[in-house]
Amino acid sequence: MALNRIAESFAAAVADIPDGASIMIGGFGGAGGQPTRLMLALRNHGAKNLTIIGNVAGISMTTGYGWPEGPDAPAPVDQGIFFASGQATRIICSFPVPGTTNPLSEIEKAWREGRAKVDIVPQGTLIERIRSAGAGIPAFYTPTGVGTPVAEGKESREFGGRTYLLEHALHADYALVRAQRADTHGNLQYVGTSRAFGPAMATAAKVTIAEVDEIVEPGGIDPERVGTLGAYVNRIVRREPGDPYP
Repeated sequence: MALNRIAESFAAAVADIPDGASIMIGGFGGAGGQPTRLMLALRNHGAKNLTIIGNVAGISMTTGYGWPEGPDAPAPVDQGIFFASGQATRIICSFPVPGTTNPLSEIEKAWREGRAKVDIVPQGTLIERIRSAGAGIPAFYTPTGVGTPVAEGKESREFGGRTYLLEHALHADYALVRAQRADTHGNLQYVGTSRAFGPAMATAAKVTIAEVDEIVEPGGIDPERVGTLGAYVNRIVRREPGDPYP
């Protein structure tokens, strides 16, 4: 008998996330592929001392980036909500804030005030660290960052006359990902930028929770379109039709 992976609500899906958890959040940047409803549920849940792991972290609060505009549009959401609420104390990302944001993003504010640590990782290295965690590879060498501040404190080694840095796999306790469709076994179908980090994050976390538009019966997803196998997915939650968040 298949496990029941369908959560009754977004609040229920994140209810067991404890203080001190590390959480991967899918999406490429802005509204693209971001599990917005799960993020809001986690903010309301109130778990503290969180480590957030994502790609472009603090840009959604500025105009554009895929968010609808107009008097009835919902306010943009990004990982900064966890720093504004005091829940997050660390973020690991490739691009935490845009250089022109005024006022400062919540992430930069928390960093400047000494309330949070920001670890910046080159984007290719970040996704490879996540992918390695899912593949059971503990570490790898990359030339990215050699001769820059990224190399500080890291082991280096030469291969073929070129210097490489040792980078370690990046695991998480939870992964929050966004997909277009799930079947009741947990297989996920992605579209657009939700494919950028979601599939790798789903394999690198102990518990993966997916926010989806539609839940179908087994066979309702073309096998060629499955981006994450149900074996990696613990919970799925369906968004309400007409949800204003993109």
